[in-house]
Order: sequence, then C-alpha cells, then structure tokens
Amino acid sequence: MSQQNVTDRVIIITGAAQGLGAAMAMLLGDRKAIICACDIQEERLKNVVQAINDAGGTACSYRLDVSDEEDVRQTIDTVMSDHGRIDALINNAATDTTLAIEDLGIADWDRTLAVNLRGPFLLSKAVYPLLKRQGNGYIVNITSTAAKRAWTEATAYHASKWGLLGFSHGLHAEGRRDNIKVTAVLAGGMRTPFILERFPDTDPAVLQDPKNVAETVYFVLTQPEGTVIPEVMVLPMRETSWP
Repeated sequence: MSQQNVTDRVIIITGAAQGLGAAMAMLLGDRKAIICACDIQEERLKNVVQAINDAGGTACSYRLDVSDEEDVRQTIDTVMSDHGRIDALINNAATDTTLAIEDLGIADWDRTLAVNLRGPFLLSKAVYPLLKRQGNGYIVNITSTAAKRAWTEATAYHASKWGLLGFSHGLHAEGRRDNIKVTAVLAGGMRTPFILERFPDTDPAVLQDPKNVAETVYFVLTQPEGTVIPEVMVLPMRETSWP
C-alpha cells in the first residue's frame, strides 16, 4: 500500500494551546487535516486555531478538561455533531508537579495522574467505539522518555507516563482487532513552555524543536494501510540525559 495523507481527516488534539500540541495542530492543519483543538486555556487555544484558519487550514477550538468524564463526553459529542466523524485522537495534554515525595501533596499526585493518565483513558474510551464503527482510525498517545527512565522530584510524572505507555501498548493490542492503530510517541526534551518555564536554566540548544516531534506524529498517521507503529522515540541529538 502507498503512503497515506491527512487531507480532510478530522483530528482531535488535546493540550493544543501551546508547545507540542500547538505545533502538531499547525503542522497537521497546514497539511489539510481538519483540526479539533482542545485545551483548558481558551484564549491561547483560540490564537492557535485562528493562525491555522488564517493560513488556509481548517480548525475549531473546544474547551476541554481531559480529566472530567462529562466534559470529555460532551466534547466528543460536539465534535461528532460538527464534523460527522473522527479519524484520529492525539492524547497530548499533560501536567507535572516537580516536588520530592515528602513535599508532594495528595492533590498534586491526583491532578497529575488525572490529566496524564485518566485523560487519555477517558478520551480513548469515548472515541474507540466511533473508530470501530467506521472501520478504522488512529489513537496517538504522547508519552515521554520519562516512561523509560527516572529522575528525582518526579514520582507522579513518571507514574503517569510509565502508565500511559503501558495503557498505549494494551490498547494497541486491542485496536489491531478492530483496524484501529494505536501508537505511543516517546518525546525527548523539547523547546516548549513545559520545560523552559519550569526549568529556566535549561540550555535550549540541547532541546529539540517541537515541530520535529510533530513531523514524527505526521509520519505515524501516514503509514500505509496495513502497517502500524506501536512505539517510537524522538530525541534531540544533544540531549545528554539519554540513554
């Protein structure tokens, strides 16, 4: 089978207001996908959507708290009402609390797991039967090299990302039965607010442009019909903390 494209595919992207989410929305929108951009940061999200539409693409914004079951259900219903189908879900929204376990509050733990792990579960569960009924579709889970290694002051983040990787592989095994492709994208450090705002001493030169990771997601979404990539890792060339 020949390489596919994303033209006119309806793609949901969570955490689309900034960073990698915005980069994926812009790149896929430029390549003629129909972007359903979701985030809790409404103003930033509207700016991303406007930029896509101003550039000749097609994008809509949806305020979404990925950890809220009812919010997820309503958003998926609205997307289906607006577009009539969903072709791909990209679970990208994430948060972190950088604290040692002695200082990490229960609420901090719960919030990190709710956004990073419960969110992808809720969205995948909502979208899966729609993809199954269509006979095809994609679920891409943006995890991290934090799912393959560990550092200090990140127990909640590691738990969520290791968990998301396991969830993704389990869903991949189920999805193959229904012609649904599921991929975990393990991204190394990127020049995004997620790192640079929390760790301002980080040298941006050792990080990668989020557009590069967005290109990898595009590659995943355009594999020939009979092929799926369960897991792919994308690292900056100069990142010294891996392997």
